[in-house]
Amino acid sequence: MNIDFPPPSKGTYNNAGSSRKLANYLEHEDMERMEQGIYTEGFFNLTDDNIYKSQVIKDIDSNIGQLLKTDAKFYAIHVSPSEKELRAMGNTEQEQVEAMKRYIRKVVIPEYAKNFNKGLSAEDIKIYGKIHFSRDRSNNELNMHCHLIVSRKDQSNKKKLSPLTNHKNTTKGTVQGGFDRKNLFQQAELGFDKLFGYERKLTESFEYYNTIKNGSISDQLNMQERQIADERKNTDMQTGISSGKQEELTENKVAYKQDDKLSNIQSVNQENKKEDKQSFSLPDLGLSSVLGLLTPEPNNGNEEQQIPMKRKKKKPKRGFRR
Repeated sequence: MNIDFPPPSKGTYNNAGSSRKLANYLEHEDMERMEQGIYTEGFFNLTDDNIYKSQVIKDIDSNIGQLLKTDAKFYAIHVSPSEKELRAMGNTEQEQVEAMKRYIRKVVIPEYAKNFNKGLSAEDIKIYGKIHFSRDRSNNELNMHCHLIVSRKDQSNKKKLSPLTNHKNTTKGTVQGGFDRKNLFQQAELGFDKLFGYERKLTESFEYYNTIKNGSISDQLNMQERQIADERKNTDMQTGISSGKQEELTENKVAYKQDDKLSNIQSVNQENKKEDKQSFSLPDLGLSSVLGLLTPEPNNGNEEQQIPMKRKKKKPKRGFRR
């Protein structure tokens, strides 16, 4: 997440006078989108959407009590998520737009107010935002970012608030409180991760970039050691996940083979049972015929058939004939 404060200039970001020039610039993308038949996003604040530019200019330009002619009347803030962060904010452009507004309202401005160390809340800050969808000289597929116009004075038009001051939580002197931009960047980053459940790598963090760019040699070496340890940890985790998946695939393959073998055995047993059943039922007719040839049929009297016996001829008795 990149958050920055464009320095005041004599051009678009001239904040010593009216906010009209900056508000006009923030609408330059709308005409291009309308010509392409794409919807446009109006200005928004902490509570409302689609606010007219005229209302933004009037509200910012009138909230300048006790400010000198050369004093800053407002400040500009850019909030630019990376492509990876944008994908975590939603699948469609409209989802990302709503997520951006939610992030500004729930994280960025509350942390901005708290960072002055004056007991302020988001409701004390007068801000207007405008979302842009393209960025010059960028090859990224997603380039959505947000421009904020923040009033120098709080909502009550009494307290002066400057995010560009070099004071940090001072308790004595003319300026009390101050503003710690480094702390704002870190807290806004943590708030983003919590709001969208984003798992941020060390190399994506503000702490990493700030240390590599501005840290001492010792701090840079320590950060590089942390980077190596973090990458090794991620590699080990990925290896463990891959091993677990491989073991799961192996177990599933073995279980599949066992189930397939059991299924084949059951199929063979089923076929054998079927064949045995058919062997008893199908030849009944033939078996009965064979048995009918071997088994004598009963007669009407249910008596066994008797085989006739041959009678012996009587021999004449020997003696005198008369």
